[in-house]
Amino acid sequence: MGQLTGGDPSLLRRINSAVVLRALRGAQSPTLTDLTRVTGLSRPTVEGVVEGLVNTGLVVEEPAAEGSARRQGRPARRYRFRAEAGYLLGIEIGSHRVSALLSGLDGRIIGAGSKEVSESAPSDERLDKARATVADLLRRAGVPRDSLRAVGVGSPGIVEADGRVRLGTALPGWTGLALGERLRRSFRCPVLVENDANAAAVAEHWKGSATDSDDVVFVLAGLSPGAGSLIGGRLHRGFGGAAGEIGALHLLGRGATPETLLSTTDEPLHPLDEKAVAEVFALAREGDEHAVAAVERFIQRLVHDVAALVLAMDPELVVVGGWAAGLDGVLEPLRRELERYCLRPPRVAQSLLGEAAVATGALRLALDHVEEQLFAVEKTVTARR
Repeated sequence: MGQLTGGDPSLLRRINSAVVLRALRGAQSPTLTDLTRVTGLSRPTVEGVVEGLVNTGLVVEEPAAEGSARRQGRPARRYRFRAEAGYLLGIEIGSHRVSALLSGLDGRIIGAGSKEVSESAPSDERLDKARATVADLLRRAGVPRDSLRAVGVGSPGIVEADGRVRLGTALPGWTGLALGERLRRSFRCPVLVENDANAAAVAEHWKGSATDSDDVVFVLAGLSPGAGSLIGGRLHRGFGGAAGEIGALHLLGRGATPETLLSTTDEPLHPLDEKAVAEVFALAREGDEHAVAAVERFIQRLVHDVAALVLAMDPELVVVGGWAAGLDGVLEPLRRELERYCLRPPRVAQSLLGEAAVATGALRLALDHVEEQLFAVEKTVTARR
């Protein structure tokens, strides 16, 4: 990008600053000459921008390495983007545990923590667990709370843009909870709340099975399966944040509830919780006839739900996470059924991130927010042209 002239000088300074900062973050201790070549800006402009970034604390001059002195004059000055100039959190709030990941401004994870929580815990207790998990993680990492620049949160349920859970049947007291507002009281930075399957889809695109695909469906298979979708590399939430709620498809067919599907008797499985379902899976692995039939029904229901979404979205890739990722042979039946029902069957892969997918996606959402702040001026210029 060449140096811009004319117009609003303050806007031009912000644009040049964003261009240089992006180049610094993507390079290994570049010199001013390196930055001039990469950005296309003049050397005086680069020098001024770097000086300003040093003053803000986002950039630091690297000390000269021993033996690097030239025969004449001092060695070229090198600079580094300070990932430690701020920190990001990714939090997952789930049925049985709360987990958190901590990173610098480069998205590299520097700490993790989790705490168990009862499935029946009320919302206040679950939020207290989340706060305690974060406090313990920050203490162990030696990171001050006021150095956090953004916090991402992944939660079950249909999540509105302001972080309110419009519908959340997986957790007690979750429907109608102003989750974003409640958590913002604990931080002095933006808190972004997203549906857990959506967050996991973002994570797989960032660091998991979908790094080479921009049209992706991530299936979070649990008691009530959900899905997150990326279209052209961008998260698709739908008009009201309810896109991908395939767990509601059983409402279209009588008797196809999870309680019925996973029952090994003539009565619906009760209580329907992860412990009870895990026992059914264990019995199936041991060859129990009724449990094997229950697991087969579960897989059949899952592939039908996924097929409906695939027909609507036409993704390149389907990534399977949650319980289904731990079931033996789930990928092959899914591939086979998608070939039967779909006009163009997608590739099917298992999640590479496992239990860390939701928290990782939440962390990516926080990183996206900070990047928009640091680099949005480039978008402004593009829009004006």
